[in-house]
Amino acid sequence: MPDTLAAWVAELADALEVDATALDRDLVLDVARDAAHGVARPAAPLTTFLVGYAAGLRGGDTQSVATAAATAQRLAARHAADQETDDSPA
Repeated sequence: MPDTLAAWVAELADALEVDATALDRDLVLDVARDAAHGVARPAAPLTTFLVGYAAGLRGGDTQSVATAAATAQRLAARHAADQETDDSPA
């Protein structure tokens, strides 16, 4: 599967005229996983889009991506914890 993802990222990055090497694929997949499990499955693509958008607005460098990703992961974890509390028997 990693070869499929690498090929897809390269193809899409080329079509979008962006540098594929700037992508931290594992970080993006981790953010998507945390959003999907901590919030809801449809939150994954929305979260990763917003992380990329926020990072891009802040310059798009590695630190901007890491900061936006950390914010999203923190919020997803908090949301998951809130859901566990709400689901606990009274």
